[in-house]
Amino acid sequence: MPRLTVSVERFPIHGTFTIARGSKTEAVVVVAEIDTDGARGRGECVPYARYYETVDGVRALVESLAPEIAAGLDRAGLQARLPAGAARNALDCAFWDLEAKLKGIPAASLAGVPAPRPLETAFTLSLAAPAEMAQAAAHANRPLLKLKLGAPGDPERLAAVRAAAPRARLIVDANEGWDENTLPGLLQACADVGVELVEQPLPAAADEALARLPHTVPICADESVHDRAGLAALRGRYDAVNIKLDKTGGLTEALALAEEAERLGFKLMVGCMLASSLAMAPALLVAQRAQVVDLDGPLLLARDRVPGLHYDGATVYPPTPELWG
Repeated sequence: MPRLTVSVERFPIHGTFTIARGSKTEAVVVVAEIDTDGARGRGECVPYARYYETVDGVRALVESLAPEIAAGLDRAGLQARLPAGAARNALDCAFWDLEAKLKGIPAASLAGVPAPRPLETAFTLSLAAPAEMAQAAAHANRPLLKLKLGAPGDPERLAAVRAAAPRARLIVDANEGWDENTLPGLLQACADVGVELVEQPLPAAADEALARLPHTVPICADESVHDRAGLAALRGRYDAVNIKLDKTGGLTEALALAEEAERLGFKLMVGCMLASSLAMAPALLVAQRAQVVDLDGPLLLARDRVPGLHYDGATVYPPTPELWG
């Protein structure tokens, strides 16, 4: 009989991580473990206040399914049982991991996708004063930098980072922090320093303006896209979509979302919340088909779980079965 165990884990962050909506000093995750027949599957999620989730609420929601899992609820049934979001993500990924271990085959084979290969990931710079972000960019010495913006002084931040990292590729995440009136000038400032992609410049509730404004730089939906249900409405507003398993509710929907997004002509980005390697591992299967990969969560932590993913500079390697899949 399958047995569900749920726990909350905390991972300290290197310093403070700041975006347009606030700051944090630790990553708080919910971990679901399903044991049966001598095998254990694990999944990790990050409850996110932006989507009205709390750690206690997500933990309780996951725990509430223990009787149903013991009675035979499986990954297919889970999709209808819970909505997209963090709780379903933890359980969905645990089911994938469990099935892979019970069958003795990689999760990629179960998903019908090629075996994952090492990928280059972006490295995120926390929102700070221009000089601080420039110093962080120079210290990071990474080929692909992601700048957290969305506050007064963003053009100065862009110029400072570009001066400090003249050869780095740049992407930007405004976290809904810009508005329709300032957007053209901010996009031009991005274009002036060679930014390749801008994530979610406007609030999700006001992103219809993106259909009326020129895209000086390609624009990627993040908070505006969760699963396939809202994808068609984004055509004409966005050029790309950022797929995060905590939004889609797990690997199952993430794989389906990636396929549908490509069919509709969107470029793909695969991103993450601040979490450990256990949360990144299943996302690497989706990231294989993405044009931009942002799975640097463990690099921003003071410590990761053991075993974790192997990072060599900007390259992240596929997980070992001991971690996931």
